[in-house]
Amino acid sequence: MPVPKKRMSRSRQGNRRSHDGLKVPAYSECPECHEMKRPHHVCPSCGFYKEKEIMVVDSI
Repeated sequence: MPVPKKRMSRSRQGNRRSHDGLKVPAYSECPECHEMKRPHHVCPSCGFYKEKEIMVVDSI
């Protein structure tokens, strides 16, 4: 199994790990019901996507 020849500095180690952090998911406002939803997804509260009703949502 390969073993590194020299110790990796903290700066290089941090640069390598710079993309490992979690990112905050993006949200946008639904034009129909004005609730927050994920972009390019069907709105979970009203069931609309691109001004068309895709699924029927039962309101509780």
